[in-house]
Amino acid sequence: MSEHKFLSQITDISKVITPINSTIRFPEVLQVLIDKYGKAIDIFCTLIKDSQSSAEILERIRSSQRPAKERMALLKMYRRCVSPVLDTETTKKIKKIKTETLIETYGNTFKPIAKLKKQFSDLPIEYKYALAALVGEYDTRGQLGYQLTESFFDWFEEHFHGRYSIEGPRGAGRDIELSELYPDFKQSYPCDFVIKRITDEEILAVGFARYDSTRGGAQSDDRTGGNANKVEKAKQFDGFISTQLKLVFLSDGPGLMHSDTWKEACDLDGQWNGRVRVVTLKLAEKRITSQWLESYI
Repeated sequence: MSEHKFLSQITDISKVITPINSTIRFPEVLQVLIDKYGKAIDIFCTLIKDSQSSAEILERIRSSQRPAKERMALLKMYRRCVSPVLDTETTKKIKKIKTETLIETYGNTFKPIAKLKKQFSDLPIEYKYALAALVGEYDTRGQLGYQLTESFFDWFEEHFHGRYSIEGPRGAGRDIELSELYPDFKQSYPCDFVIKRITDEEILAVGFARYDSTRGGAQSDDRTGGNANKVEKAKQFDGFISTQLKLVFLSDGPGLMHSDTWKEACDLDGQWNGRVRVVTLKLAEKRITSQWLESYI
C-alpha cells in the first residue's frame, strides 16, 4: 500500500474510524441541563418582572458585577427569548462593546417587555425544561474533539515514551502558534499539538485534531480550504527556512464516512511529498512512526 496515498486505498472506512460514545441521551440530558440552568432561568424570570423594557434586561444582564458564568447563561436566554439576532459571542464582550450600541443597533428586534412579562410571569415547569434544553444545546460542542485529542496523546506518550514528546491542550485551551516554535514565522498558524524529539527538542511535526460526528456539504468545503491553506503556509515557510516539519491531521468519527469528507481526507493525505499524513486513532500506530517523523523527505 502506497504511503503517499494510504487513505485512498482503504476500501472499508468503517474499519478505521473510532466512534466516541459519551454524549448524554434524551431524556436523561434534560435533568442535567435543568440542574445546570434552573437557577439562571429563575433569575431571568425575575429580571423580566423587575425591568421596564427589554433593553433594561440586557443592561442588567451585561453588568460587570454579575458572575461571568451566570451572565453567559442569561445572555444565551436573552438570545433565545428576546432577540435571536444578538449572538452570544458579541454580547459577552462587555468591555469592548457597549450595551447602548447593541440597543441602538438591534433594539428594533427585541420582543416587547409587555409580551415577555405575560409569557414569563408564571413559567410552567415544562417550559423551563424546554428553555434549559435550548440554552444548553451546544454545551458539548467540541467535547468529542477534546476526547479524541486526549486519547491520541495517551497513545503517543505510551508508544513513544522517552523518545518523543507531544505538547498541547488536551481539552479546551490556547492553541500553539507556529510562530512560538519558529520565531521567523510571522503569520497566524494555530496548531493543536506539536511533536518534538526529546534529546534535542527538535520540532518534528505539528498537528490538528477534529472529531466528526456528522459532516458534509458547506461545512466540509470550509474545512477543505482551511486544511489546504495550512499545507501551503507550511510549504512556503519551509522554502524560506528549511525545516524537518511534518503535518499530522488527526481526523476521526462517523462523519468521515460521508463521501465528501472522506475524499477531502484522501486528497490531503500524502501531500507535500509525503510530509502530510491524515490518521485516525486506529491508524496512528501504522502511520505515525519514528521512520516518518525522523525522515528528511
